Amino acid sequence: MATADGTRVKVAVVGLGRFGRLHSLTVAGLAEAELVGVVARRSESVEALQAELPEVPGWIDLETAISECQAEAWVVASTTASHVAITRRLLEAGKTVLLEKPISEDLAGALSLEPLVAEGSANLMIGHILLFNSEFRQIRDEASVRGRIAHIDCVRHRPASIVKDFAGENPLHAAMVHDLYMVQVLVDRAEPDRVSCQYHRTIDGEIDLALAQLQWENGPLVSLSASYLTPEGMPPRGIDRMEVFGEGWAARADANPRPLEVWGERAEWPMALEIRTDPEGATGMLAEELRCLCRVARGEQAVPMGATFADAIQVQQWMDRLTVAAGPSQ
Repeated sequence: MATADGTRVKVAVVGLGRFGRLHSLTVAGLAEAELVGVVARRSESVEALQAELPEVPGWIDLETAISECQAEAWVVASTTASHVAITRRLLEAGKTVLLEKPISEDLAGALSLEPLVAEGSANLMIGHILLFNSEFRQIRDEASVRGRIAHIDCVRHRPASIVKDFAGENPLHAAMVHDLYMVQVLVDRAEPDRVSCQYHRTIDGEIDLALAQLQWENGPLVSLSASYLTPEGMPPRGIDRMEVFGEGWAARADANPRPLEVWGERAEWPMALEIRTDPEGATGMLAEELRCLCRVARGEQAVPMGATFADAIQVQQWMDRLTVAAGPSQ
C-alpha cells in the first residue's frame, strides 16, 4: 500500500554502518517508501550499499546531498557523536527526520536541538524499534484494558565478549536504555519518585552488569537488569525478556531471540530480532517504524508516545539519575 494520497514517500539514509544498512534495505522493501539517497563518510560505504541497491544514488557530503536529493524524510543512523550536527542541519533545511537514539552523548547536546523541533515533535521522530515490536505492542494493548500495573521486570543480557571488544561500554547506557523507553510508554510518561542502581564489575574493574529500580508512589515498582554476561553457547545477541504484572493478570514477552532455532553442529538462532529486509516486502519492527515515519512525514499521523523529542529527553534524564545513583563508573 502507498500513503493516503497514493504516492510513495521519498526517504534518504545518513550513515551506513550495520543499522544504517538495515534502514536502507528496509526502506527499499516498503511499498510506502522510495529510497532516493544514502550518505556516508566514506565512498567505500556508499559503494558497498550500492552493490546491494545499485539504483540508489549516494553522497559523501551532507550539504551536497541536501541540495541534490529529493528526500522528504531523512533517517540519521550515523555515529552518536555526529547525531546533533547532522540532525540540526536537516531540520534547518526543513526536513522530517528519524534520528536513531540516543540523540547525543550528553543531555546538553540533545537539548540544543529543542529550538528546531516543531510542536508535537512533528519534524523529529526518535528511532526506537522496540516500540514497534509486535510482542511489546500487544503488552501495551493488554495493559490498557486490563488495568493497573504493579510490577515490570526487564532483562537484557548481551555477550560477555562485549566487555573486551568494546571496553568501557556501560550496559546501563548501551542496553538498559531500550527497556526504559518501553517502561516510559507503559507508565504513560510519569516521572519516577525514586531510583536506585548498582554495578557489578569484572576482576579488571569493567562494568558487566547494571541493576536498577524505578518506583512510582502510586504506580508500579520496576526492576531492570542489563549485562554483558552471556557465554558463547547462548544466542549471539543475548536474551531479552519483559514481564508485566497487574491486578489479576500478567504477561511475558521473550522478544530476543525470536522463537526459531536451527540445529547443525550447534544450536543457532537465525532471527535475533523481528527484522526482515526482503526486497519483495520488508517486515517486522523496523519496517513498522519506517512506515510510521512515512505517515509522520506526510502529516497523516503524530509521532507516537516514546518516539518524540520530549520522550527522548525524559529517558536521557532518567539515565542521568540512574548513573548518579550507581556512583562512579571507574
